Amino acid sequence: MVRVTYKKLFMGALAALGLVAGMTASAQEGDMSREAIAERLKPVGQLCLQGDECGAAAVAQASPSGGGQSGEDVYTSVCAACHATGAAGAPVRGEAADWTSRLEKGMDTLYDHAINGFNAMPAKGGNPNLTDREVKDAVNYLTEPVRGEDVAIDTGDSEGEAAPAAQAGAAPAEGEQQVAAASGGASDIDGAAIYGQICMACHDTGAAGAPKLGDDTAWAPRLEKGMETLYDHAINGFNAMPPKGGNPGLSDAEVQAAVDHLVSSVQ
Repeated sequence: MVRVTYKKLFMGALAALGLVAGMTASAQEGDMSREAIAERLKPVGQLCLQGDECGAAAVAQASPSGGGQSGEDVYTSVCAACHATGAAGAPVRGEAADWTSRLEKGMDTLYDHAINGFNAMPAKGGNPNLTDREVKDAVNYLTEPVRGEDVAIDTGDSEGEAAPAAQAGAAPAEGEQQVAAASGGASDIDGAAIYGQICMACHDTGAAGAPKLGDDTAWAPRLEKGMETLYDHAINGFNAMPPKGGNPGLSDAEVQAAVDHLVSSVQ
């Protein structure tokens, strides 16, 4: 008969208790480790598709006018490339001397130039997806360091956003573009006006090797390639010239009209 002393029973109970406690602690530690790892691997952002509710509150607070990107965000992503460096003659943010003559024209003029394009600056900085409101907020941010406190600005407090089709410079519907192209619609478009807004920055000065308006010598080898080639280069881009002069909102027919105006000066 095996005799078991109380001492051995006590020691066995302690050992079993220690084993159970160790396993419990290990399991808890494992759970905590998994949670910690999951927390460290959690993405910093979240993909939010149009129509989803995720991030809606943050978007609504982004712009002081109540929607879309803030003026600073638009400036950073679209405008800073030129307005932080002075590229293509753009007035630099914070440089009072650059802005004096421009501010004298009034904020409405600056808004119009930014939305519809002016000289070397394409409409909406080359991003047609921006709303007029977002562009105006970007102009407000851009001029803030040099704008007097007495200058009235458009903050959108009492303005409704115009429907895209009614906005100035809205691109024609796809069907209209096809009809215009098929009928040589460029003849009904003011190519000189488009040239004055988009093309003249390079083609009046010869910047980046662009053939100047009226320069027979510069245009001679280009005309030999034919008008279809010139249209293609203007629409799709060629060498230093961006597609559609940097304004993707232009229709092909409008670009062709601008090319016709350029070519007419040497024929």
